[in-house]
Amino acid sequence: MTAGTTSAIFTEAITLEKAEPEHFDLAFTAVTQPCPWPKAYGGDLVAAAAAAAMRSVTDGKTLHSMHSYFLRPADIGAQVRYEVELLRDGRGYSTRQVRGYQNGKPLYVCLANFAAGEPSGSFQAGFTDDLPGPEELPSSADFLAERSGGSMTEESKAYWAGGRSFDMRHVPGPVYLAVEGEKVPHQAVWIKPFDPLRPVDGLTDAQRDLAALAYVCDYTILEPVLRVLDLPWAQPGLVTASLDHAMWFHREGPIGDWLLYVQEAVAADAGRGLGYGRFFTRDQQHLATVAQEGMIRAS
Repeated sequence: MTAGTTSAIFTEAITLEKAEPEHFDLAFTAVTQPCPWPKAYGGDLVAAAAAAAMRSVTDGKTLHSMHSYFLRPADIGAQVRYEVELLRDGRGYSTRQVRGYQNGKPLYVCLANFAAGEPSGSFQAGFTDDLPGPEELPSSADFLAERSGGSMTEESKAYWAGGRSFDMRHVPGPVYLAVEGEKVPHQAVWIKPFDPLRPVDGLTDAQRDLAALAYVCDYTILEPVLRVLDLPWAQPGLVTASLDHAMWFHREGPIGDWLLYVQEAVAADAGRGLGYGRFFTRDQQHLATVAQEGMIRAS
């Protein structure tokens, strides 16, 4: 682990302050975290909205799905107001709408659904077990230590190496400066918090861990699309943005240990790409599934 790296960036992103609602039933505010791009990281919005929705459900139901749209870019280091509409509370399920506002305009919206849970059958897809383990792979910091090029700056290099709260180790290789490994429409990323996740006011540890998956999923979900198109992040002129996002939470699991994020490209055309991913524990417990479409503009 690089000196000074910490998972506090994530927990600060989902630390909410109560506010007076202006549009719906409840309101919270959060501050977007630093990053070296012109706009805030999309995972800040998804995770903070998940936290706001979870804080509005008080009868023990668990978040099981979110469906989001990113409407406008968010300013970095600025407050976002998350307004929660209590759409429905039933015996088995509850539904919330969350809208994020900044500078008086909506920039993010999602529907979040919660389930009480009930006895039923169980099934989960697995993953191939012939991948190298995280201990066999370089961290982003180690990989980037002696590399430079493209549009990478010292600021973006430091962010990739240690500014994202999670250690990330790629199979077959990262796509920071060039597409390392084969240009195939799939990859896997081992992820783990740089240090133990801190408590977050208003959330249980289990709720914080669900928000962690919502936060970290956005960093690399478009990378299989970039990989197959041979577009590394440092490609001069490359611009990406999250458009819409769906996530399903299947079961709870340990977030403090290594997770495998298995990803594939589904489609790419007309300046958009769709990525699909699944989170697994090391013993192949399938925790969550993600699908996201993003803008991919390469000049």
